[in-house]
Amino acid sequence: MDAAFTAEQDEIRRTLRDLLTKHGGPGEVRAAVRTAEGHDPALWHRLAQELGLPGLAIAEEYGGAGCTATELALACEETGRALLPSPLLATAVLAAPLIAALGTPEQRAELLPRIADGTLTATLAAPGGSMAAALGLTADNRAAAWAGGGRAGGIQARPDGGGGLRLYGEADRVLDGHSAGLLLVAAHTGGYPRSRTLLFLVSAEAEGLARTRLTSMDETRPLARIELRDAAARLLGADDGTDVCGALADTGSRAAAVLAAEAVGAAAGALERTVAYVKEREQFGRAIGSFQAVKHRLADLYVRVEAARSAAYYAAWDAAAGPLALAQALEAARIVAGEAVQLHGGIGFTWEHEAHLYVKRAAADELLFGPVHRLRDHAAGRAGLFGAVTADGPVHGVAV
Repeated sequence: MDAAFTAEQDEIRRTLRDLLTKHGGPGEVRAAVRTAEGHDPALWHRLAQELGLPGLAIAEEYGGAGCTATELALACEETGRALLPSPLLATAVLAAPLIAALGTPEQRAELLPRIADGTLTATLAAPGGSMAAALGLTADNRAAAWAGGGRAGGIQARPDGGGGLRLYGEADRVLDGHSAGLLLVAAHTGGYPRSRTLLFLVSAEAEGLARTRLTSMDETRPLARIELRDAAARLLGADDGTDVCGALADTGSRAAAVLAAEAVGAAAGALERTVAYVKEREQFGRAIGSFQAVKHRLADLYVRVEAARSAAYYAAWDAAAGPLALAQALEAARIVAGEAVQLHGGIGFTWEHEAHLYVKRAAADELLFGPVHRLRDHAAGRAGLFGAVTADGPVHGVAV
């Protein structure tokens, strides 16, 4: 692989960083999360119309830029640095690839151009509240546990007698679920004997749909509970034996690479703020950053961030490395955020300071897409490092 970025990739990073420096500071972030949408609609419009962020990885025939996951990862690294609340992750990283992979030509032509220009936001709703399991990051998503099983639980789909479909059930911890214009809902169909998990399209205006924004640890990651009471839905793609779980796992691997870059951005942002602070804060007549103990701690954090960045960039090139890169990035973000609070001293523990925002982002991301040890355990199991792999996970001690 060629590790050097192109001029266009560098320009994406520079332009986005300049824009977020002006309009995505801590004050703007705090104001954005308190809006009904959970993000700044005006800033999202600029990101979509001027920079084309939601369409970066969408094919040109659907109005996108036709770029690769690398460009999307670079963009998300910058949004992570600013802890920017936006529909970018749910829309462009989770929903759009699934529509492109599973949708019919008519569905792709209908939905992807609207996603690319920012007029339509979307998200993935998985029952059980386990996004990591649904995407195959911490477990084999072909197992029925995350989807609720075919007999009861989860979300059930049934014909309505008029050629349409109805969904019944609920999903918790749906990213941007309260504001997304389109929901991609994982639901069971076929009844218990022939139960299989498929994806369905549910409009935000669908009758029988109730959405409740939840109180979340990290306000920059708005979460919602989705309740479906015989809500009208359309099947995504065709019920022709398409491997939906495989498509979810493929999307999960690519999403993990982008999420890793975003976590690296958050860790780098916390480290930069900490370095700037220790240069200014004085103790015993000198800046605390001049003390050797502080220098050593910062050097260790720098190494962690750079190692995680290298892993994230590699994963953007090879999606198979996404889960491991995500584990390394989430661990780096957690450790750097914790050290940032410590090195800021008394001010780092106050609500007025932004250090706690990085701690919350690191903790919330690990709850949503991890934890780190599960990501590593599942990746090791898939690689056959410790034994055979079953639908329930790796069987340790069994030679393969």
